[in-house]
Amino acid sequence: MNHIFSPYKIKGMELKNRIVMPPMCQYSVDKKDGVATDWHYLHYVSRAVGGTGFIVIEMTDVEPDGRISDFDLGLWSDEQIPALKRIVDACHSYGAKVGIQIAHAGRKAEDAEVPVAPSAIAFDENSKQPRTLTTQEVKGLVEKFRSAVARAVKAGFDAIEIHGAHGYLIHQFHSPLTNKREDEYGKDLTKFGREIIQAAKAEMPEDMPLLMRISAKEYVEGGYGIQESIAFAKEYQGAGVDMFDISSGGEGPIAAFGRPGSHAAYQVPLARAIKEALDVPVIAVGRLDDPALANAVIGNEDADLVAVGRGMLRNPHWALEAAAHLRKETAIPRQYTAGF
Repeated sequence: MNHIFSPYKIKGMELKNRIVMPPMCQYSVDKKDGVATDWHYLHYVSRAVGGTGFIVIEMTDVEPDGRISDFDLGLWSDEQIPALKRIVDACHSYGAKVGIQIAHAGRKAEDAEVPVAPSAIAFDENSKQPRTLTTQEVKGLVEKFRSAVARAVKAGFDAIEIHGAHGYLIHQFHSPLTNKREDEYGKDLTKFGREIIQAAKAEMPEDMPLLMRISAKEYVEGGYGIQESIAFAKEYQGAGVDMFDISSGGEGPIAAFGRPGSHAAYQVPLARAIKEALDVPVIAVGRLDDPALANAVIGNEDADLVAVGRGMLRNPHWALEAAAHLRKETAIPRQYTAGF
């Protein structure tokens, strides 16, 4: 039976365990230039030292106005490659594989003077009014995703994750709540996402896995549910996605009736449903900080990998602690063996 310290392989990426550090924005760029800093280096490399098998660098954006804030990472320039490569190389030296989440915030770009979106619908009454992208601008954004992925490949990443969740731009296109367009990208809600996937695959080595994070359920009035997300995930799978990272929400103010549970593993049923419906590998995420619970998600075959977010913010050595708790074998840096 598999457990969180079982090795895992997807395409050409071989992981020493099934523990994932999910992308979590640090808002720590110094000069608003999108370049990773020493904070990012210490933040990610310490989790590699701490035994994490797969680290996914936080939301990294394809253009300056595609960031949630001006303090987010970017990959719209070759000048942003070296700092990321330094992180990747160091993580590799400690046995971790590294992915990066490529994204555009769309209407949720808080520091953009005028955010862009599929349709001119604000996130809420306190958010900026976005302008509607022209058809040509949408096509131009596909190319910006392509260029960012090409730079990520040059930086030496082991995998690419396309961010199609949490109410950001791709999510805005495939949600009927936020896409009211009348052009080709409104008549076919997954067209934008599919084109980005196809563009990304064209820039990636054949054996490099492409991941996509999706919100499998919306929590707003009139929002989509698991059956709708299974349908659009099938479209994305057909376009080339190798693994889905299953989250939920982020599309707007949560309706009282739609409020998600706060219990442990509340999103795991969504991951399992996508996995079973598409026969595709998935990452489960959401309050999986307890090692026994994370291990059970793998043992029960609910997901192929487990992502531990807040737990790793509290403890960069979460994986080493989990191995001790579960009495599983894992490589411990020789400098730390006395502690275990």
